[in-house]
Amino acid sequence: MTSKIEERLEALGISLPDAPAPAANYVPFVVAGDMVFISGQISRDDSGLITGQLGRDLDSAAGAKAARTCALALVAQLKAACGGDLDRVKRVVKLSGFVNSSPDFTEHPQVINGASDLMVEVFGDAGRHARAAVGSVSLPLGVAVEVEGVFQIA
Repeated sequence: MTSKIEERLEALGISLPDAPAPAANYVPFVVAGDMVFISGQISRDDSGLITGQLGRDLDSAAGAKAARTCALALVAQLKAACGGDLDRVKRVVKLSGFVNSSPDFTEHPQVINGASDLMVEVFGDAGRHARAAVGSVSLPLGVAVEVEGVFQIA
């Protein structure tokens, strides 16, 4: 039987990527009780890493698309943490988004909306969450965006 969340993903035309392996000395997620803490997921699509600095190389719309790819990777990690059953997700608790941005860039919230919007599309009201959107002078591998998340599961 297909889960409700899997059906929603299919209806939205969303295909989850494979859960990315860690790039350094950390684990992709930690389950503590009913909470899942997912390590930062970097912007990448089928073509590879999405790199560049917002305000210099990319505009807010491109940044939001990059943040959406981070959110897709978060959901893929969450699926792994839930043993493949996304219906166990009770709530998206918090997202923290990091934007590789030029010193004068101020549209961090619009960029991280790409991740936030995906969570609401996929999980409905349970996808509404607390959030931070922070600018950074650089991010690992030169990526445009990195997003980490905290989730509550059954």
